Amino acid sequence: MSESLPPISDSHVHAESDAQTRFVQQHLRRIFLLIYRIVGNIDDAQDLTQETFIKALQRQNQLKDLDRAAHWLSRIASNTAIDFLRRNKRFSYTDVTELVEHAGAFESPEDLVLRNEQRSELDEGLAGLTERERTALLLRDVEDFPAEEVATHMNCSKATVRSHIANARIKFRRYLEARKTS
Repeated sequence: MSESLPPISDSHVHAESDAQTRFVQQHLRRIFLLIYRIVGNIDDAQDLTQETFIKALQRQNQLKDLDRAAHWLSRIASNTAIDFLRRNKRFSYTDVTELVEHAGAFESPEDLVLRNEQRSELDEGLAGLTERERTALLLRDVEDFPAEEVATHMNCSKATVRSHIANARIKFRRYLEARKTS
């Protein structure tokens, strides 16, 4: 005779749903921005953000250490965005003002202007990089992935990743210096 599992109570289902909602709300903006910076298009970034959270929630049993949830989610997001770029082999960019309209609904006008200038500067600098340089730089410097993980995500060697990052940093530094002098 086999034992059956106890029925799942409504309160258990409700508590799990609340936890999932909090998890999504806690990470939504950061994941959207990471994906947007990789794919460069708001519509695609919104779709891929939703896809990322669906994948994460379907695989939540794989997460063993809650302290690493943000890193785990970032890996899913970056893989989803990179897979999208590989599948579609296309690039289209959305004006950063559209991104600000979506993300800055509760900011003061001064904060919004400053954030818009910073995003504009960042997006213009990132647009001057190749796809691989941009991806390597974002994963390594923004998401703080180890070089080995970036190499795995990008399907290349660590030396290639280091080269992409070095080139990206040089290009970005030159871009910033040119902005200061103009």
